[in-house]
Amino acid sequence: MNLFEETPNWKEELTPLINQYKGKKHPLDYQNAYQLLVMVVLSAQDSDANINKIAPELFKNFPNMEVLAASNTESLFPFISKVRNFATKANWLIQIAKTVKEDKNIPTNLESLTALKGIGRKSANIILRETNQKAEGIIADLHVIRVAPRIGLTDDSKNGIKIEKQLMKILPPEIWNEIGMAISFLGRETCRPTNPKCEECIVNSYCNYFNKIQM
Repeated sequence: MNLFEETPNWKEELTPLINQYKGKKHPLDYQNAYQLLVMVVLSAQDSDANINKIAPELFKNFPNMEVLAASNTESLFPFISKVRNFATKANWLIQIAKTVKEDKNIPTNLESLTALKGIGRKSANIILRETNQKAEGIIADLHVIRVAPRIGLTDDSKNGIKIEKQLMKILPPEIWNEIGMAISFLGRETCRPTNPKCEECIVNSYCNYFNKIQM
């Protein structure tokens, strides 16, 4: 955490990273806000690749919130049975659909999104970012939780909310919408859990981890 004092202007330092990934679509292959919301709920503790694989058949049978609201949990099972904790998630999705009722009613703020079953701050922040809403927080997915401490932006915590709050404290609101996803993409593509590609990393000049391995 010593970089807090050495490089206080994190907005400036992170600008190249933001520019590299700005506007890049989330790896979930959604086509609209309804699909995004459903896929975000299903992706908890599962892989984006797996959710992308089951999505076409799921949305062929449940094309919108209205159809989903008129269904029940058991009717979802054949389409999401390969998703981790599918029974619980099916219950969440039906509850969400019965609450929201129509695609046009999908919430566009953090408080209303997190009031829905199965949607926490991380999921809500993803939905807000991908639907071009005003950021009210920073995406802290498993990649951000791993990479942010490695760079030196946060404590070495496994708690996504704690990581998010620390990032919000040191980063200005105008970059919240992009920085979480940018760090996530960095973690997916370059700052891998093992054998990170440090030499080609766009933030290596101020990364704690890189500086330590150079010593």
